[in-house]
Amino acid sequence: MTKPIWIKHAAQLATLATDVKGPRSKEDASNLGLIENGSLWIEDGIIQAVGTTEELEERYKDKLAQADILDASNHLVTPGLVDPHTHVVYGGSREREFEMRLEGATYMEIMNAGGGIHATARMTREATEAELMEQTICRLNSFLEHGVTTVEGKSGYGMNIKTELKQLRVMKKLQEQHAIDLVPTFMGAHAVPPEFKGREDEFVEHLINDMLPVVAAEKLAEFNDVFCEKGVFTPEQSERILEVGKEYGLIPKIHADEIEPYGGAELAAKVGAISAEHLLKASDEGIEAMAKAGTIACLLPATALYLREEAAQGRKMIDAGVPVAISTDCNPGSSPTTSMPLVMNLACISMRMTPAEALTAATYNAACAINREKQIGSLEAGKQADVVLWNVKNYQELQYLFGVNHVHSVWKKGVRVVSGKQTKANVNAHVFSE
Repeated sequence: MTKPIWIKHAAQLATLATDVKGPRSKEDASNLGLIENGSLWIEDGIIQAVGTTEELEERYKDKLAQADILDASNHLVTPGLVDPHTHVVYGGSREREFEMRLEGATYMEIMNAGGGIHATARMTREATEAELMEQTICRLNSFLEHGVTTVEGKSGYGMNIKTELKQLRVMKKLQEQHAIDLVPTFMGAHAVPPEFKGREDEFVEHLINDMLPVVAAEKLAEFNDVFCEKGVFTPEQSERILEVGKEYGLIPKIHADEIEPYGGAELAAKVGAISAEHLLKASDEGIEAMAKAGTIACLLPATALYLREEAAQGRKMIDAGVPVAISTDCNPGSSPTTSMPLVMNLACISMRMTPAEALTAATYNAACAINREKQIGSLEAGKQADVVLWNVKNYQELQYLFGVNHVHSVWKKGVRVVSGKQTKANVNAHVFSE
């Protein structure tokens, strides 16, 4: 048995605990369950108690001498961040495309010229499983350093049986070996591979008849995702892929309405998708349908920024009753980042979400988007002890000081996996007025 952990005197403990069940929207998205002078008691990787420092000191007075104690004075403490949409397992890099976009090429022009998803597919097909493991471990380590303790990962950079299975098997091994929890999604329908150009319906049948059964038989994924977009998969093709996936026990997700309105949000509601992703161009009808269905909008403001597109309408969606989660969309082409703190900043700046809503979207709602809200996403007794201590005093400061990694320490299942301390430079003070 490991020693208990007592985190005490947090300037602000954002528990994210409320009486609301399920993903949160409207005013519920702003309820952070704040405790001033907050405290956590952790044993064997599980949160045992949450409250004020005085309450827990009295409750555990006979065990205090046995505990590892951390004084969190002047620090914010939150649940570990959850990233519910990434393409974290891939081979190679695409920095040249960044330059091409700055020279005027569009996302679809790059992809149709053999770049984009197809370029990464070639490099991922060529990479060995060991090479993919090594590259992905580096990304997961960076996620941890940015306060992320759970990551969803999609396949989709193979679009053939061999490589799709290779990606998913890498995720399965990393789930067993890495500190981060890695939640797998099958996304064979990321694009139509070049060898099936002009035979798109045939590829859909190949995916349904040959890929899905193997993924399900080996229990390599929990979710099934499809890129429903003009020039990629039609709503009809997407619906067929998602419905057959449901027959194999795979929960539907959908890349929807990223480049133009295409009925993706409406389809997400129709098939009962747990989440719809991107949604930059979602229609009012699609937003309304998602609100009625309880479909989570997984929004990716870093991708919009990187592609120099207007961000999704996060403010409008929350006000309409759509629960919103946010994600890095970590991928080599349109969002090569692991910084969820930056994504929270961008949610406020580019999507007009409040600091409280952004934190909810990066913790509890993000956990709901990957069916993990019973284990993670909030600091409550009985839940996994995934905890972040930040070098800021409150959640407003976390969002206000943008583009900076404020992580001090990270615990995963009660084990301290990132440890740091605030640096204080010994320099002459200068006062600036602005």
